[in-house]
Amino acid sequence: MNFSYALLKCHCASCSGIIGERLPIRLYLTFGMLMSGLFTCLFGLGYIYSIHSLGFYIFVQVANGLVQTTGWPSVVTCIGNWFGKGRRGLIMGIWNSHTSVGNILGSLIAGYWVSSNWGLSFIVPGLIIAAMGIICFLFLIEREYCYVIGWRTERLEKAPLGSMLSLNASLKMCVQEWDHCVDHASSEFAWIASHLSHIGVIEFSLCLLFAKLVSYTFLFWLPLYITKTAHLDAKKAGDLSTLFDVGGIVGGILAGVISDKLGKRATTCAVMLLLAAPILYGFSMISEFGLGPTIGMLLVCGGLVNGPYALITTAVAADLGTHKSLKGNARALSTVTAIIDGTGSVGAAIGPLLAGVLSSQGWDQVFYMLMAADFLALLVGADAC
Repeated sequence: MNFSYALLKCHCASCSGIIGERLPIRLYLTFGMLMSGLFTCLFGLGYIYSIHSLGFYIFVQVANGLVQTTGWPSVVTCIGNWFGKGRRGLIMGIWNSHTSVGNILGSLIAGYWVSSNWGLSFIVPGLIIAAMGIICFLFLIEREYCYVIGWRTERLEKAPLGSMLSLNASLKMCVQEWDHCVDHASSEFAWIASHLSHIGVIEFSLCLLFAKLVSYTFLFWLPLYITKTAHLDAKKAGDLSTLFDVGGIVGGILAGVISDKLGKRATTCAVMLLLAAPILYGFSMISEFGLGPTIGMLLVCGGLVNGPYALITTAVAADLGTHKSLKGNARALSTVTAIIDGTGSVGAAIGPLLAGVLSSQGWDQVFYMLMAADFLALLVGADAC
């Protein structure tokens, strides 16, 4: 089911990026977050109301993957428009730590109710994201954000609560001219896509695919692995697995700082990926020697695995989306971000699926798969250097 969720995100991400560039970010994000909260809660309500239909859970998971594609291209575009290129790596590295914080909170919440009432492991996060969607609607400021309705361009200068009437009017115009807008968006996407092959988008997309494969395999399977090897209960294993994301916060910020200093995003990713491969092998060995070494390796692995992942999805995507060859196209940033993140979602789908198959043959096979994926990420990332 996680496979269908991540794969749908891959298919819809590019389309979502194109649409998101033509609607006010504040409304687009609010809609996505509210809908995501709804479908996440529905998954948990299936436990409370004893729903045993597999079709229900597949539908909810697929729908959740669809609405969550509204998020990443839009927020990266928003942050990219706020800050210049000079210290983009540091700023986006700090900002991107929210993904690891979310993973930590999600693991802690799920671990708290996993043995007593797993439905709440979904309902509580669903309510949180819905509440944050309301906060986004009330307080997100769009700084000189342009969006296109058909062939006409409207500009919003810092649009807080007072501009709701103009936003509603703009949305009505967008609906009225939707067919024309779609035709224009399709031709524009084709123009942007024709310029992607020579600025590194393909290489970084494939690099993210394999990096995200490793990261999401840890995200989904690490608690179970710790349970089996360290002989801890589900809650303690879930709590311990959050250290991987703690390391990811440090790794993401460090990658941003180094890439700003060197001015070489691809080289920074390549070095971290090169170091990650032996560390992954070391983790599979050292984790059997007790809690202390496991904690240390979790932190190091998290930093080296999530560092390149964080850098590619933020600063690299913003750099490529504002590349000079795109001639300042205002909608390229969201489209490029969507393509890169959508391709990465393929890895997020494949990794946990392969881990489920290989774990039956022993955890060594899983780690060999992770090291192979890391090496492939290094190979395709090196082409972008």
